[in-house]
Amino acid sequence: MKLAEALINRADLQRRLNLLKTRLNNNARVQEGESPAEDPMLLLSELMELTEQLEDLVTRINLTNSQTLDGDDTLTGLLAQRDIRGQELQTLNDFLDNASDLTQRYSKSEIKVGSTVDVAELRKQTNALSAELRALDIRIQSLNWATELLDK
Repeated sequence: MKLAEALINRADLQRRLNLLKTRLNNNARVQEGESPAEDPMLLLSELMELTEQLEDLVTRINLTNSQTLDGDDTLTGLLAQRDIRGQELQTLNDFLDNASDLTQRYSKSEIKVGSTVDVAELRKQTNALSAELRALDIRIQSLNWATELLDK
C-alpha cells in the first residue's frame, strides 16, 4: 500500500471513530424500561477494534515518514516545515489583514489610523511564502504517492 493510501485510510478511521463517539454517547443512557437504539457493548467492541487499527496505521505512517528520504530531508522534516510555514503564513496574512484595514474618518476631529508596516511589501513576501508552501506540499504529495508504507 502506498503512503498516500494509508493517509486516506487514517482519515477514514478518524472519521469513523468520531461518528462512533456520537453513537456511544447517544446510547449511554436510556429511560427506565427502555432499550438503547444500539447495543453499547457492541459499540465499545467496535471502538476497541477501530482504535487498534488506527494505532497500527499511525505507527506505520510515522515509521515510513521518518525513514523516507528526499535529498537530505526526511518526510517527517518536510511535514514539520509545511506545518510551520503554514502557521507563519496564516499569522502574516491575519496581521496584514489588520494592517490594511484602515478606519475611515468622517471628520477631521476623528483619530487618524494608519498601518505600522509597508503592507504592499509584506504582501509580496507572503506571496513568495505561499509559493514556497505550495511547492513543498507538491513535493510531499509526490513522496506520499511514490512511497510504500512500511511494516512495523
